[in-house]
Formats: sequence, structure tokens, C-alpha cells
Amino acid sequence: MHGFVTAAVGCFDRLQRAWGSAHQQRATGNLLVGSFLAALAAIEVSRHGWLPAPLAPWVPVNHFHAVDFALTLLLVLEVIGVVFSLAHSVSESVGKQFEIFSLILLRHSFKALTTFEEPVGWAQVQPAIGQMASDAIGALLVFAGTLLFDRLQRHRPITADVHERESFIAAKKIVALVLLACFVAIVLNDARHALGDGKTYNFFAAFYTLLIFSDVLLVLISLRHSSTYPVVFRNSGFAVTTVFLRLAFTAPPHLNAAIGFGAVLFACGLTMAYNGFTRTSATADAGEG
Repeated sequence: MHGFVTAAVGCFDRLQRAWGSAHQQRATGNLLVGSFLAALAAIEVSRHGWLPAPLAPWVPVNHFHAVDFALTLLLVLEVIGVVFSLAHSVSESVGKQFEIFSLILLRHSFKALTTFEEPVGWAQVQPAIGQMASDAIGALLVFAGTLLFDRLQRHRPITADVHERESFIAAKKIVALVLLACFVAIVLNDARHALGDGKTYNFFAAFYTLLIFSDVLLVLISLRHSSTYPVVFRNSGFAVTTVFLRLAFTAPPHLNAAIGFGAVLFACGLTMAYNGFTRTSATADAGEG
């Protein structure tokens, strides 16, 4: 068992180092730029009818599909960042989830443009402007709330015992590694459906569903190292925020942004209450000492 844990943690550390390297960051930027330009070029060729007959049905003729494609690819890469952050801190992972949700709302605003004919005219935009504005404003509110959430964080070790902390970190890395494998499987399965019958599903919603289970699992694992009420409530509350974000994916327009922003406010309130409680406890302990 110890050998498996060591191998899994080592695998996670190697992947994380590779993902966070400067070379990888440049490669990611080049991939996004190249994909966007290639999509624009393919769409332009499709608009002129120059694509071979077998490929023509697969390439749209609206240039805004290139924006949607590039943002989707960006979100996929950002999700990988969420997985790696899970091993550092549960609160950091929650903050990354908020970041992705805000980007998804912005993507929805752009996605509405893919339904319009070019050149885009007001007559086409008018029926959709309400939903586009709702998604954009919701993204802005989630963005602002995420900045507040990040500033509120006061990272504290779950236990004073060094060996217990190392054990908990190792458990988080194993959970994150499994989560990463599951996400890759979800993306590949969605791509298979897209190339097969053309029917895809919301793999971001599927990923957030997996996050709910992983968050609950981490709450249960944390009980092995600390069973204090504030820590248990805080970590369980963060799992609830993931539930709200997952529900936001299935909510109708306008309500989805409201639920997402509500989840951010809940996480901020939870963090402020936790910080206040732990500060009060520390002061009381110092007075007793």
C-alpha cells in the first residue's frame, strides 16, 4: 500500500511540475492562438465552399464559432489547473471553480453570436441581447466575488502534526490524480461522440458532478486528521458551493448566473465566519496560556 501511495504521489508531482513549467505555459498560449487562427481559416474556406465534400458538413460558416472553439479549449486547460490546485488547498480549488464558471458565462455570451448570420444586424441580436447581458453581468459579479473570496483566505494547516499533514496532502494528490484521469476520459468520450453521431454533452457539467464526489471524499478523509467542528463545517460548505455551481449548469438563462453568484457569496460568508471563529479561538487559547 505504501508503495502505491509513493508511486501515485510521484506521478502527480511529475505531472504538476510539467504543467506549471514556463515551457508548458508558452506551449499552451501557442496552442490557443494557433487553434483560433486555424479555426478562423477553416471557417473562411468553408464559407467559400472550398472544402472537400466529406469535410464540409463538419465546418461551420459563422466566424464566431472560432471564438467558441478557442474559449472551450481554454476552459478545458483551466479545468486541469483546478485538478492540480486540489492538492494544494480545498479553498484554492473552490476559487478556481469560480474562475471557470465565470469564463463559462462569458463563453455563453459569445456562443449566442454563433446563431446569427453574418454580417450581424440588430434585428438578429435583439431577441438574444437579454440573455447575453445576463451572462456577461453574471460573469462580472462572479469575477468580483472570486477576487473577494481569494483575499479572505487565511491558509492554516489542518493539523499541527507534520506526518499527519503529509498524509493528508498525499491523499489529496491521489484523489486529484484519479479526478484528472476521469476528466480526460470524459473529454475523449465527448470527442468520440462528436466525431461519431455529432451528439455531445456538457462535459463541464459532468466534471463538476465529479468534483462534488471528490469534495465529499476529501471531507471524509480530512476527518482522519482533524474532526474539529469549524474545519468539518468549512470543508462541507465548500462542497455545497460545488453543488450550487453544478445546478447552475442546468438552470435556465438569468437564473444560472444568479445561482453561480449566490454560490460565491455563500463561500465568502462561510470563509468570513470561519476566519472569525478561528481568530477568536486563537485569542482565547492565548489568554488561557
